[in-house]
Order: sequence, then C-alpha cells, then structure tokens
Amino acid sequence: YPGKRYYGGCEHVDIAENLAIDRAKKLFAAEHINVQPHSGSQANMAVYHALLQPGDTILGMDLSHGGHLTHGCPVNFSGYTYNVTAYGVNKDTELIDYEQVLHLAKEHRPKLIIVGGSAYPRVIDALKFREIADEVGAKVMTDIAHPAGLIAAGVYPSPVPFSEFVTTTTHKTLRGPRGGMILCQEKFAKEINKKIFPGIQGGPLMHVIAAKAVAFKEALDNNFISYQKQVVSNAKHLSECMASSGFKIVSGGTDTHLILV
Repeated sequence: YPGKRYYGGCEHVDIAENLAIDRAKKLFAAEHINVQPHSGSQANMAVYHALLQPGDTILGMDLSHGGHLTHGCPVNFSGYTYNVTAYGVNKDTELIDYEQVLHLAKEHRPKLIIVGGSAYPRVIDALKFREIADEVGAKVMTDIAHPAGLIAAGVYPSPVPFSEFVTTTTHKTLRGPRGGMILCQEKFAKEINKKIFPGIQGGPLMHVIAAKAVAFKEALDNNFISYQKQVVSNAKHLSECMASSGFKIVSGGTDTHLILV
C-alpha cells in the first residue's frame, strides 16, 4: 500500500494510488477505500474473508431473482464456502420482498446480509436493509457494481451511510477500467487491506489503478452528473416505449440504467 510497498522505488505509483483513493472518497463520502481489487468478485471475497468463517450464514439475493454469482450462488466460492440463505422478489410486484428478507433474517440469523444484484432495475431501500440487519445483529455489505456511477452522480441513493461495507466494479456505470473497489467504515480498514494484500492478491495493477484515478476525476465533473441523469432518462423512456409496444417489462419499469424484459 502507499508508503508501505514490498518493493522500493514506488514513489510515483504511490501518488497515483493516493489520487484514486482521495477522489473516490470525494465521490462516495466513505471513511476508507481500497482501490486495489482486480475485480468486483475479489472485492466481495475480501469482505467475506474479513468478516466470515467457512460455514457462517449469509443472506443474499437469489441469482434467478437478480442477484450475483458471488452473493451465494451454489457454483461460486460464496455458495460452497458459506451457509447461504437467499431472498428474492415478490412474484406479483417483482420488487424485493422486504417482509421475506426480515422473516429469513429472523429465522436464519445471518452474520452478513448482502444487498444489491446484477439484474435489479429498481432503487433498493438501503435503510430498510439496515433496520433488518440491526434487528438480527448482522453486518451489511452492499454491492453497487451496477449503479455506482448513478450513485456517484447523486441520481441514485447512496447506501454508504447504511452499510459497513460497500463493494463495486469500476468499469460499468463508473466508466472506468475493468477493476474493483471496496468502501468501508474505518474500523474495518486494516482487516480489509490485509485480506486484499497479501490475503487474496499479490501485486496491484498500477496501470489500472491510475486509470481508476482518471475515471474518478471525470466522475467529479458536472458533465458526469448530466450524463448519468440522461442515462436514467433514456432508460425510462425506452422502457415506456417497449411496454407500449407490448413487451413485458419486469417490475413495470426502471429507476436506473437497467431494463429487464
């Protein structure tokens, strides 16, 4: 990490990584940020390793309902390393069933509740998940890989105040290079850093981290905000046009850049 590299002569890459960290903190108002994960999956793995032991119970969204492989899918490391319980969407509204989430949390007492997914077009109630987690003594990890750019631009509510951990990729709506990032409360910083290096990864990809710094600078510009607002506007308009043409739109529309048909 900056100032504490395994190899000497890294003064210039320290500057690049610190730039990326500082800019990401401005974007997301997080206490601690690690920009070294090579992917979103490795970011999620680091959080699990920091908080969980094999066999611990986690509660995440079912892949078939819009979740992600790393949220407990049986064929993924998360599914065969931990005891997984999955929540889903209401069959009628096709929105997250928060009553089901609460019921499952009370029944299974997960150590970690995973929020977010890879195919969910609506705003997720981060406060509701926080309240459910507090009721059962669980921690919250929110995966914002898909709406991260919308969150950075302020057009989608930030889950950072309601989550111990937030993970993301940097190459989707953030418009950066393929990679990952972890945001967390300061009290978890040391453990998260250890789990990325040397726990999961060896050397950081400094060319990618430099590109992340560039992407974060672009995201701090007002043009990025206008862009993200237009993305959501375009998605909503397309959704309405498709619905009027007879297509079945999952959940009846979208709040984001995603449309499920």
